[in-house]
Order: sequence, then structure tokens, then C-alpha cells
Amino acid sequence: MQTCTLLIVGFLDLNRRAQAAIPGNSRIEIPGATHQFEEPGTLEQVAAVARGWFTTYLPSQAAGYAGPHPR
Repeated sequence: MQTCTLLIVGFLDLNRRAQAAIPGNSRIEIPGATHQFEEPGTLEQVAAVARGWFTTYLPSQAAGYAGPHPR
């Protein structure tokens, strides 16, 4: 089974094992960032790319999404 996966990493982060375990194109790199996104402006970049990814890959109410499954 394949699914859309979001993996946001800092460009300066040298850990590549997580991406290697995920099939397909799943990586978004933030230029100038390390793995904790402590550099000025990098956390804002993470928020922006995550928002774009979620609006692309998750269904919206306009597409017939009825909300969370009732318990």
C-alpha cells in the first residue's frame, strides 16, 4: 500500500534514513535549516509548505468531506 507522506527536513540535516524508507516523492527541504528549524524564518517556511501539502493531499469539505468519523 502506498500513501501520501509528508517529510519536511532541514537542508542541512544529514539524516537520510527516514526518506529512504518512504517510497515515492515525499521530501520537502527547507533551505538553510537544520533538523530542529531553529534558524530565523525556517519554522515559518515549514508552516507554509505544510499548509500547501495538506490542502493538496487532504480532502476538503467542498469535495464532500463530512468531518471526523463519529465515535
